Amino acid sequence: QVQLVESGGGLVQPGGSLRLSCAASGSIFSIYAMGWYRQVPGKQRELVAVITNGGRTNYADSVKGRFTISRDSAKNTVYLQMPSLKPEDTAVYYCHARKGTADIATGDYWGQGTQVTVSS
Repeated sequence: QVQLVESGGGLVQPGGSLRLSCAASGSIFSIYAMGWYRQVPGKQRELVAVITNGGRTNYADSVKGRFTISRDSAKNTVYLQMPSLKPEDTAVYYCHARKGTADIATGDYWGQGTQVTVSS
């Protein structure tokens, strides 16, 4: 099992910044990628950003060029830097880890979620 613990959410004004952190522990071998998803009530959970163990990144179009995902392999931690926040970024953000390879997933793990609210 992989445990994922998120931190860094909160309330921020439009144009403000937050940095989310996700620390992985437990059976972390064979993790292929880690990333962030978000969900608002009544909508499906959507991918925000992902980073593979090779350093490859992918972003949702809505955050591309604005958010940055990074990782500290020594700390088994992934970060999501979110500058220039907009009200539409308001959501619960979930950390995700996938074991396996690019072609075959052998396990999916989720954090408990952290609320991000962008409001004046």
